[in-house]
Amino acid sequence: MNLPLIRKLGDPALRRKAEPVVEYDQKLHDLLDKLTAVMKENNGLGLAATQIGVGKAVAVVRLGEDFPVIELVNPEIAECNGCEGGLEGCLSVPGVYGEVERHGQITVNFFDRHGKEQQITATGLLARALQHEIDHLNGVVFIDKVIRYVDEGQEVE
Repeated sequence: MNLPLIRKLGDPALRRKAEPVVEYDQKLHDLLDKLTAVMKENNGLGLAATQIGVGKAVAVVRLGEDFPVIELVNPEIAECNGCEGGLEGCLSVPGVYGEVERHGQITVNFFDRHGKEQQITATGLLARALQHEIDHLNGVVFIDKVIRYVDEGQEVE
Protein backbone atom coordinates (compact mmCIF):
# COMPACT_ATOMS: atom_id res chain seq x y z
CA MET A 1 0.00 0.00 0.00
CA ASN A 2 1.34 3.40 -0.98
CA LEU A 3 1.06 5.48 2.21
CA PRO A 4 0.28 9.21 2.06
CA LEU A 5 2.39 11.76 3.91
CA ILE A 6 1.14 13.42 7.07
CA ARG A 7 0.37 17.09 6.47
CA LYS A 8 2.32 19.48 8.69
CA LEU A 9 1.27 22.68 10.41
CA GLY A 10 0.87 25.42 7.80
CA ASP A 11 -0.83 23.11 5.31
CA PRO A 12 -4.34 24.52 4.62
CA ALA A 13 -5.83 21.00 4.75
CA LEU A 14 -5.36 21.01 8.54
CA ARG A 15 -7.62 24.06 8.91
CA ARG A 16 -10.53 22.88 6.78
CA LYS A 17 -13.66 21.42 8.35
CA ALA A 18 -14.15 17.87 7.11
CA GLU A 19 -17.23 16.92 5.10
CA PRO A 20 -19.53 14.15 6.38
CA VAL A 21 -19.22 10.71 4.84
CA VAL A 22 -22.35 9.70 2.94
CA GLU A 23 -21.20 6.53 1.18
CA TYR A 24 -19.97 3.52 3.11
CA ASP A 25 -18.12 1.85 0.28
CA GLN A 26 -14.73 0.40 -0.61
CA LYS A 27 -13.28 3.90 -0.94
CA LEU A 28 -14.11 4.54 2.74
CA HIS A 29 -12.67 1.15 3.73
CA ASP A 30 -9.45 1.98 1.86
CA LEU A 31 -9.25 5.36 3.60
CA LEU A 32 -9.67 3.76 7.03
CA ASP A 33 -7.01 1.17 6.20
CA LYS A 34 -4.59 3.90 5.03
CA LEU A 35 -5.21 5.99 8.15
CA THR A 36 -4.51 2.99 10.36
CA ALA A 37 -1.32 2.11 8.48
CA VAL A 38 -0.01 5.70 8.60
CA MET A 39 -0.88 6.01 12.29
CA LYS A 40 0.92 2.76 13.14
CA GLU A 41 3.95 3.54 10.98
CA ASN A 42 4.36 6.89 12.76
CA ASN A 43 3.66 5.52 16.27
CA GLY A 44 0.63 7.77 16.69
CA LEU A 45 -2.33 7.36 19.02
CA GLY A 46 -4.71 8.68 16.40
CA LEU A 47 -4.98 10.18 12.95
CA ALA A 48 -7.69 12.16 11.18
CA ALA A 49 -8.28 12.10 7.44
CA THR A 50 -7.56 15.83 7.25
CA GLN A 51 -4.01 15.06 8.39
CA ILE A 52 -3.39 13.21 5.12
CA GLY A 53 -5.21 15.82 3.04
CA VAL A 54 -8.56 14.04 2.77
CA GLY A 55 -11.47 16.29 3.71
CA LYS A 56 -13.77 13.58 5.06
CA ALA A 57 -14.98 13.20 8.67
CA VAL A 58 -13.01 10.04 9.34
CA ALA A 59 -10.45 9.27 12.05
CA VAL A 60 -8.78 6.34 13.78
CA VAL A 61 -7.55 5.99 17.37
CA ARG A 62 -5.43 3.29 19.01
CA LEU A 63 -3.87 3.68 22.44
CA GLY A 64 -1.09 1.16 21.83
CA GLU A 65 -0.15 -2.13 20.24
CA ASP A 66 -2.31 -4.10 22.68
CA PHE A 67 -5.44 -2.10 21.87
CA PRO A 68 -7.84 -2.41 18.96
CA VAL A 69 -8.11 0.39 16.42
CA ILE A 70 -11.26 2.47 16.84
CA GLU A 71 -12.54 3.62 13.45
CA LEU A 72 -14.67 6.75 13.63
CA VAL A 73 -16.86 7.93 10.76
CA ASN A 74 -18.75 11.20 11.24
CA PRO A 75 -17.94 11.35 14.97
CA GLU A 76 -19.72 13.84 17.21
CA ILE A 77 -19.33 14.45 20.92
CA ALA A 78 -22.75 13.84 22.46
CA GLU A 79 -21.91 14.39 26.13
CA CYS A 80 -18.94 15.71 28.06
CA ASN A 81 -18.10 16.11 31.73
CA GLY A 82 -15.28 17.50 33.79
CA CYS A 83 -12.07 19.14 32.77
CA GLU A 84 -8.47 17.99 33.12
CA GLY A 85 -5.13 19.05 31.76
CA GLY A 86 -2.71 16.72 30.04
CA LEU A 87 0.31 16.65 27.79
CA GLU A 88 -0.32 16.39 24.05
CA GLY A 89 1.66 16.24 20.86
CA CYS A 90 0.62 15.75 17.26
CA LEU A 91 1.99 14.00 14.20
CA SER A 92 1.21 17.18 12.22
CA VAL A 93 3.26 19.33 14.63
CA PRO A 94 6.37 17.21 15.25
CA GLY A 95 8.52 17.97 18.26
CA VAL A 96 5.99 20.30 19.91
CA TYR A 97 4.30 19.34 23.18
CA GLY A 98 1.94 21.27 25.38
CA GLU A 99 -0.58 21.05 28.15
CA VAL A 100 -4.16 21.07 26.89
CA GLU A 101 -7.36 21.06 28.93
CA ARG A 102 -9.91 18.53 27.72
CA HIS A 103 -13.11 17.05 29.05
CA GLY A 104 -12.39 14.23 31.49
CA GLN A 105 -15.25 12.05 30.23
CA ILE A 106 -16.97 12.11 26.85
CA THR A 107 -19.53 10.14 24.92
CA VAL A 108 -19.03 10.06 21.17
CA ASN A 109 -21.62 9.01 18.60
CA PHE A 110 -20.18 7.77 15.30
CA PHE A 111 -20.59 5.22 12.53
CA ASP A 112 -18.37 2.24 11.76
CA ARG A 113 -17.00 1.45 8.30
CA HIS A 114 -20.27 -0.29 7.38
CA GLY A 115 -22.54 2.61 8.39
CA LYS A 116 -23.69 1.05 11.66
CA GLU A 117 -24.30 3.56 14.47
CA GLN A 118 -21.90 3.26 17.37
CA GLN A 119 -21.34 5.00 20.69
CA ILE A 120 -18.37 5.05 23.03
CA THR A 121 -17.96 6.59 26.45
CA ALA A 122 -14.35 7.29 27.36
CA THR A 123 -12.19 8.75 30.11
CA GLY A 124 -8.48 9.41 30.48
CA LEU A 125 -6.17 9.04 27.52
CA LEU A 126 -8.88 7.62 25.25
CA ALA A 127 -11.15 10.61 25.90
CA ARG A 128 -8.21 12.94 25.19
CA ALA A 129 -7.29 11.15 21.94
CA LEU A 130 -10.89 11.14 20.69
CA GLN A 131 -11.25 14.87 21.34
CA HIS A 132 -7.90 15.59 19.67
CA GLU A 133 -8.93 13.75 16.48
CA ILE A 134 -12.44 15.24 16.41
CA ASP A 135 -10.81 18.67 16.72
CA HIS A 136 -8.76 17.87 13.59
CA LEU A 137 -11.98 17.12 11.72
CA ASN A 138 -13.18 20.61 12.67
CA GLY A 139 -9.99 22.34 11.51
CA VAL A 140 -8.59 22.73 15.03
CA VAL A 141 -4.99 21.81 15.85
CA PHE A 142 -3.95 21.11 19.44
CA ILE A 143 -1.67 24.16 19.56
CA ASP A 144 -4.83 26.28 19.35
CA LYS A 145 -5.68 25.02 22.84
CA VAL A 146 -2.25 24.82 24.51
CA ILE A 147 -2.13 26.36 27.98
CA ARG A 148 1.66 26.08 28.13
CA TYR A 149 4.34 24.41 26.09
CA VAL A 150 6.71 21.87 27.61
CA ASP A 151 9.91 20.15 26.57
CA GLU A 152 9.59 16.56 25.39
CA GLY A 153 9.49 14.18 28.33
CA GLN A 154 8.74 16.91 30.88
CA GLU A 155 5.93 16.09 33.28
CA VAL A 156 2.89 18.37 33.36
CA GLU A 157 2.11 19.45 36.91
